[in-house]
Amino acid sequence: MTNLVNNVIFSFMRLSTKSRYGVRAVFDISYHGGGDGVQVKDIARRQEISPRYLEQIFQKLRDAGIITSKRGPQGGYSLARKPQNIKVGEIIRVTEGGFDPVFCINPEKSGKHCDRIAECVTRLIWKEAGEKLEDFFDSVTIQDLCDRAERLGVQKEQDRSSMYYI
Repeated sequence: MTNLVNNVIFSFMRLSTKSRYGVRAVFDISYHGGGDGVQVKDIARRQEISPRYLEQIFQKLRDAGIITSKRGPQGGYSLARKPQNIKVGEIIRVTEGGFDPVFCINPEKSGKHCDRIAECVTRLIWKEAGEKLEDFFDSVTIQDLCDRAERLGVQKEQDRSSMYYI
């Protein structure tokens, strides 16, 4: 049964662009920002995401306390906590609303009702799949992604606003 659940987990749930872009953007802030504010235009360029769409995602991430923002010429987005304290699962919960692969796992949250909930055997495997997926994403931090990027040789981009040319 466990192999079935493991096989179903990743083929079953498709993450929206909000989650995928949210994780990429938070990684970008950590990797390229070095603790300083990162401009949305730079994140958008590096990650090939619309700046307008990023702003919508960032609003949710700010409200959840994952990132912070500062206005002005030296402003930008930065992490609200250390990268080793931000789990990928947090970002997905904020952008997706959770890990329930089907609405019947949590009908109160989804606002949908199912007449078969009491005798539905498959509901149990969907619930288990969601829990395993959540456990996996909660085991990965933004620091883990930064470490992977370094091992892969991903070049860090210097902040262009602090470069001086003669």
